[in-house]
Amino acid sequence: MGSNPFQFQEHDDDAPFGAGRTVAVIGGGFSGVCTTAHLLKRGLVVTLFERSSVLGGVWHYDDRVCVDPLYPNNKPSLGDYRVSAAGEHHSGISTPPEENSKVDYDEETLPVSTSNDNKHTFTTPLDPEVEFSPPGPCYAGLKTNVPTHLMVSSLVPWPEGTERSVGQQQVEEYIHRLAKDHGVDEVALLHTRVDEVRKSRAGKWEIRTVSLQKNTGALVEKLWHFDLVVVASGHYNMPRIPDIPGLRQWKAAFPGRVIHSKQYRSPAKFKGENILVIGGGVSAVDICRELGGVAANTYQSVRGGAFDLPLSMLPTTATRVAEVVEFTLDDRRTEPPSSHQELKPIPGRATLGDGTVLDNIHHVVMATGYITSYPFLPQLHCDSAPIESPGDELLVTSDGVMAHNLHKDMFYIKDPTLAFVGVPYHVATFSLFDFQAQAISWVFSGQTHLPTEEEMRGEYRAKVKVKGHGREFHSLHAPPGEIGYVSALVEWVNRGIGEKGAQRMRPHSEEWVKEHEKLKAMFAGQWKKS
Repeated sequence: MGSNPFQFQEHDDDAPFGAGRTVAVIGGGFSGVCTTAHLLKRGLVVTLFERSSVLGGVWHYDDRVCVDPLYPNNKPSLGDYRVSAAGEHHSGISTPPEENSKVDYDEETLPVSTSNDNKHTFTTPLDPEVEFSPPGPCYAGLKTNVPTHLMVSSLVPWPEGTERSVGQQQVEEYIHRLAKDHGVDEVALLHTRVDEVRKSRAGKWEIRTVSLQKNTGALVEKLWHFDLVVVASGHYNMPRIPDIPGLRQWKAAFPGRVIHSKQYRSPAKFKGENILVIGGGVSAVDICRELGGVAANTYQSVRGGAFDLPLSMLPTTATRVAEVVEFTLDDRRTEPPSSHQELKPIPGRATLGDGTVLDNIHHVVMATGYITSYPFLPQLHCDSAPIESPGDELLVTSDGVMAHNLHKDMFYIKDPTLAFVGVPYHVATFSLFDFQAQAISWVFSGQTHLPTEEEMRGEYRAKVKVKGHGREFHSLHAPPGEIGYVSALVEWVNRGIGEKGAQRMRPHSEEWVKEHEKLKAMFAGQWKKS
């Protein structure tokens, strides 16, 4: 592997492990908060960057919605916000700070830009804060779909008496308690967006941030240097909008009637109307469930793919239909009326793959998922590279359906001083991400070691041979699943710790495993009924 990327100064037995090593954590949702807490516990110097005004990530509810994405979606490298180029509105970043500073930055003030270069967007930015930090997908009725005692951090238990399923406010409170109790609040920088992450010539990670100053509306740019970086920015940022023939024309003619599920907030506005929900995942089923008893008719359009949730999970008030293959508008196009009470169906039709035609549709909700995108790492994206050809360096290719070249879905193999939390899915999120955060904290603090680059590359290629390139690559649905992943992770970390560690990483408890197996059996029964 060449030089050890974790070769730091010799450890002082009287100092905590990781003392003096600086880490940037990108993202203030559960995975970022949890990772920061574990890193602090190991003695590292951590700064958490969160572009919104509050910690909580996708569990924070905001009445406002993000600006419309492109129809069809943008390239993965561009993300869900307009990344400002260094020095774009000023004379440029001055001489980089000294490498021996604990936390380094340069500062200049930039004017707020409310321009939008996307020629196929259909709404105007609502305010600078919405453009700067697009609100997430949390809707008013969002609840956990995994029992709370399975979706838990090792650092903070749920309050005694917590129900198996709770709403977004209780989940957000849980994340805030974790942040407060473990010092995360003290190292978190809110209203601070990471726009670029690159390795400097001196071997440090150079991070450029832009902060929104609420009192003045100005943007402040800073340049930082860190030893290590953790990306915890989540899955639910850049909406995926498929290129269905005619969809863009529907959106252009009736911009407020075609939305992505990230913009959905409550069923109230759909009362008495006919709604077409496109998508077969959790968001689609949840929205269909919320529309029950409110909408006149709800249609869920699915492709019949491997990841469509079973029909048994769809509420009886919704009708599942085939994939939409084309949208058409009548020659006479009308603008939406100013009064909601006068709302008439969109003058057009949605043709399905089985030949069925749906008309009298008032609204379309695109619950079509999200694109893997890390716009602050442009050098690791290639929007023209096919999914099968990422090479040994690319993180995201043209499809945006997976993250390439990660060891155990966490460590960037080419340079494992860059790590990721939260990439796997089909998991009990908080618990799985907590285990990942623990593993990263052990490695970054120098208490355990990664395999060589050759060994990590070999393991990654073997996984590609088994699972192939695509969305399935990060799924832990199939055996050995989440429990097998965590068991292997714990065994590897503890083997590296050896005898020198007073503490060792603990696996899932027997109680957790039993409850998890019961949950899987229940879902397996639902799949069989579909």
